[in-house]
Amino acid sequence: MRQVFDGEAAVTPTSTTSALDSGPTLGIVDPVRARDSFALARVEPASDLADLVDWHWVISWDLPPGVAFTQTVMPHPVGHVVAEREGLLAYAMPAGLFVRTLTGSGAVVGTKLHPGAYRALLGRADPGERGTVEPAAFLGPTAARANEEAVAQAAAEPDAAVRTLTPLLREAAERSRTARSTAALTGLREAFAVIADAVPGTSVAALAGALGTTPRSLQRLFADWVGVSPKWVLQRHRVHLAAELLGRDPDLDLAGLAAAVGYYDQAHFTGDFVRAVGVPPGEYARTCRRGARQRA
Repeated sequence: MRQVFDGEAAVTPTSTTSALDSGPTLGIVDPVRARDSFALARVEPASDLADLVDWHWVISWDLPPGVAFTQTVMPHPVGHVVAEREGLLAYAMPAGLFVRTLTGSGAVVGTKLHPGAYRALLGRADPGERGTVEPAAFLGPTAARANEEAVAQAAAEPDAAVRTLTPLLREAAERSRTARSTAALTGLREAFAVIADAVPGTSVAALAGALGTTPRSLQRLFADWVGVSPKWVLQRHRVHLAAELLGRDPDLDLAGLAAAVGYYDQAHFTGDFVRAVGVPPGEYARTCRRGARQRA
């Protein structure tokens, strides 16, 4: 079973608190139900990997016999490296919604990379075909043993699981870093920081102006290293924010929400939301409302 989950803010995990209860859950569809089905710990990367690694995430679950839980995730424009039962796998940016069903008990240890870092860490000449999953052979011959140890540690000791994998990532980074990749990742970090703080409805031209570059140069940077356009990222950021806000308060006025995240009309908002989440915002709000009532 292959699973990828990601959120939007790193927090230090504890043995008793899931990050689903203590931080933003951008990307996790219906986070209320998720809280009752699996635990999520987020771990900061080692300082010498912070240019490539956004954070590490550790998912663990223990469901009763005969019970299954299906989780949907809206992907971010990044790749992941994941330790799971099948081995260490490298995931390029997903091609669409990521859906996985959990049964029984288990754990996975993931590394969420920065935009562009999938290409940089794997030493590729391109950002990778969206949806591709392949063995993480770039981590070397000791990867299988480290994977087994990390998965065994994950549920009880998420920090230890991450420490087990960190030397492999460090060695791969030392082999693959180049002046070109360093410059590209720096430019992308600046772009994504501006996107995160941008006024809703910001255009690609405005984003390029804030970064002191041209729209064409910005589009080329994203195409070469991320695999999607700046316009795609701006739109996806708005939908992630809208879904997060609805998850917190399913009774929000949808027209007001659309305007708040940068849409001039509700029809365009609904269309983008359906493409990203799989259901209209009204249906998503009802699902979140039911989950909140059941949990109460």
